[in-house]
Amino acid sequence: MNDFKGFSKKTVQFFKQLKKNNTRQWFEAHKNDYETHVKQPAAEFVTSMGEVLEEFVPAINAIPKVNQSLFRINRDTRFSQDKTPYKTNLGIWFWEGMQKRMECSGFYFHLDTDTIMFGAGLYMMPKHILKLYRDAVVEKKGGLALRKMAGQMKKNGLELKGQHYKRNPAGYDASHENADFLLFKGLHAGVEIAIPDAFYSEELIQLAAGHYRKMLPLHKWLRDSVL
Repeated sequence: MNDFKGFSKKTVQFFKQLKKNNTRQWFEAHKNDYETHVKQPAAEFVTSMGEVLEEFVPAINAIPKVNQSLFRINRDTRFSQDKTPYKTNLGIWFWEGMQKRMECSGFYFHLDTDTIMFGAGLYMMPKHILKLYRDAVVEKKGGLALRKMAGQMKKNGLELKGQHYKRNPAGYDASHENADFLLFKGLHAGVEIAIPDAFYSEELIQLAAGHYRKMLPLHKWLRDSVL
């Protein structure tokens, strides 16, 4: 375990100020604050969280670098009407698999200015994975495991999300007992809470681990039945 001791009030304050001053000039003037109060503790969180996640997902990827476990703070504005240059939140991703990181199931941590969120699953499936997912939904073994997993998640107080389509996809039986899941383009679950005191201490690791353990059935189903 490394020396992660929690995030600080300055972490949250940085994003609050960024929301009011989302310009390159402001960010460059406060880049040291970003490096010190956001990026550095986030990297420490990745390392410590990864060590705990390895206890129940031994092959988890927890890489404390930008474009690995740490999402870039720069926004991609090429196809967006919103041209503000920076994200006003912190995103962290732990994934399992050999594919591209965002084509794997995993566990997500998100900080906004008032809340934190713990999530798991696969948020958006590319076409080749969507086909594998749909086949698993209607396949006997995968479909049975899906219903069992959905029951476990509900028992843990979690709702499966990701429904996108309104019509059943062509080539799949609309009367299948798992047909509702054929309307999904992603499969994920999450818990959002007000920023707790634990956020400012090492207790955040165990708080996150508790939520991720409850989401483990979803991750395992995606890993074993789809990916």
